[in-house]
Amino acid sequence: MEFNVTFDRPMDGPGSGPLTVGWFLMDDKRAVLFDAPERVSFRQTNKTHAKSASRCPAVIQLESRFFMVKCPYDIHLGFKRDEKGKAVLINKAGNASPVRTNKLSEVMTLVQEAEWRYADRPTVQMLLPYCFIADETCYVTQLSAFMHYRKDPMPGTIFGGRFPLNIWPRPLMWAFEWHEPEKDLILRRGEPLFYCQFEGTDPSRPVQVVEAEKTPELSSYLDKVSGVVNFVNQSFGLFKAAEALRPKRLLTPKVKE
Repeated sequence: MEFNVTFDRPMDGPGSGPLTVGWFLMDDKRAVLFDAPERVSFRQTNKTHAKSASRCPAVIQLESRFFMVKCPYDIHLGFKRDEKGKAVLINKAGNASPVRTNKLSEVMTLVQEAEWRYADRPTVQMLLPYCFIADETCYVTQLSAFMHYRKDPMPGTIFGGRFPLNIWPRPLMWAFEWHEPEKDLILRRGEPLFYCQFEGTDPSRPVQVVEAEKTPELSSYLDKVSGVVNFVNQSFGLFKAAEALRPKRLLTPKVKE
């Protein structure tokens, strides 16, 4: 009797193994300030008891599926209206602020009042260069760092969002809805700013995030899809057109020197 044994993996290629997501910075300006996204993991916790939450498979599964982006700046902001009633931001740290007042507008912007969701809740945005890419269907969801405790809760909530990063790579800004504008907004460098969750077509697959090379092909594709939100409404209607322009491969892991 003859046996044929093969070690081929019929599931090799897209759709097999970990879902690989690449991250890169759209702009290298001040790149040293921006840490790599990190998988959420609470390693320094009690694991001596068999029933400890730190050893619970469901808890571990949940934590492992979120990646955090850390805040790159120390910022202390206040909100007020000037003598003409115009909404303005105040650098409450003053001369002690690590971010110069004349540079603050390059980091944080106050959204035009007509675009606020609620008349009494200002919206501010932190401009960030983080961008993600994948070579198979992958959605990114941006949400608050809900597993990290803050002794001084923020006076509002962040805007989340979800979109297919494989065909719609775009920088993730941090947007904040200021529910209590009479309270200061304090952000600290190194603390979790937000989480990212990545979903492919098979939710059981693990996710790995690697630094991506900003290749000429990737840069060219970014030029084709960037900034269109300023010219059309409901930009998600452009997904099919974007997919038709997309090269087969955009993710090239960066080789560490």
